[in-house]
Amino acid sequence: MYTIPLNKIISFLPSATEILYELDAEPQIYGVTHECNHPENAKSKPRVINSSFDTSKMSSKEIDDKIVDLFNNRKEIYIINDNILREIRPNIIVAQGICEVCSPHSKEINRAISILKYQPQIIILDPHNLQDILDNIIEIAKCIGKIEKGQNLISVLENRIDKIKNVTNSKIKKDFTKILCLEWIDPFFTAGHWVPEMVQIAGGINGLSKPSNQSRRTSLEEIKEFDPDKIILMPCGFNIDRTIKEYQNSTLNKNQEWNNLRAIKNNEIYVVDAGSYFSKPGPRTITGIEILAKIISPNEFKDIKAPENSYTKLIND
Repeated sequence: MYTIPLNKIISFLPSATEILYELDAEPQIYGVTHECNHPENAKSKPRVINSSFDTSKMSSKEIDDKIVDLFNNRKEIYIINDNILREIRPNIIVAQGICEVCSPHSKEINRAISILKYQPQIIILDPHNLQDILDNIIEIAKCIGKIEKGQNLISVLENRIDKIKNVTNSKIKKDFTKILCLEWIDPFFTAGHWVPEMVQIAGGINGLSKPSNQSRRTSLEEIKEFDPDKIILMPCGFNIDRTIKEYQNSTLNKNQEWNNLRAIKNNEIYVVDAGSYFSKPGPRTITGIEILAKIISPNEFKDIKAPENSYTKLIND
C-alpha cells in the first residue's frame, strides 16, 4: 500500500514549535531554533538556527547595543546551520514576519531556500493580536493535516479567555487598574502587539501601548505622566530570575523619579516569566492572560491556578 510521505517540518519560531507539539505533530518536526525550549522534548531536536552572539551573560543595555550594532553594520543576528538544513531537506518551514530581532525573519528564509536549492512550503506567521494567534494555530493545523486537533485546541483556549472576560466585562471601566508592561528595562520599551489586549481582557488599562501596535521605546517622563497603579516587568525572552537580577543590577532602585511612581511607592511591581507566557505568540499566551488577571485582581481570580514560578511580586527595600 502506498503511504503519504511524512511532512518534514523545520520551525524558525519558538511559538510555532509549541503549536506543532500541541497539535501532536512532534514526529514531523525535524529542526528547531536555539530558543525552542518548550516542551522539554523540543530541546532534543536538531538546531537549524542559532544566535550569532551569546546573551546569557549580557545586560539589557549590552544586548540592545549589540543588536543596534548588528543592524547598523548589516551583520547577522541569526546563523543557519547549512549542513543540518541540507541533511533534513524539509518540505515545510514555519517562520515569522513580525520582528527581525525576536526570531529568524525573511532574510533567513531566503538564505535557507538558497542553501536548499529548492522551494519548500513556507508558512509565515505574523500575529499582532490574540485573534491572529488563534488563526495561526488553525493555519498550521490545516497545512499539516491536523484540522480537528487545531479546532479542539482553539475551543479550549477560547473558553479560558471567556472565563476571564465574563468577570472583567462586568466591571466599570473607571475601576480598571492602570498597568505598565515593560518589555525591556534598559532602555525602556513598553510591550506592544498582543500584550495590551491581554491587559484589557484581564481588567487593566494599558495606557502607553495600543492593541496590535508594535512595542516601542518609552521614557521615564512618559511613564511618570501615566503614573501606573501596577508595573509588570516582562523583558522579551527573560524568565523571572533573569529579570529580577536585571532589575536589581540596574540604577532604577536609586532613581528618585522612578521611586516616586505610585506603583513603586505602593510596592505594586511584578515580574513575570516573559519567555514562557508573553514574548511568544502561542497557546501559552492564554496562560499569560490568566497571570495578568491574578496580578490585577487577585481576589476575583483566586481560583485560577497559575503555573509555578510564572510570576512574583517584588518588594522594594
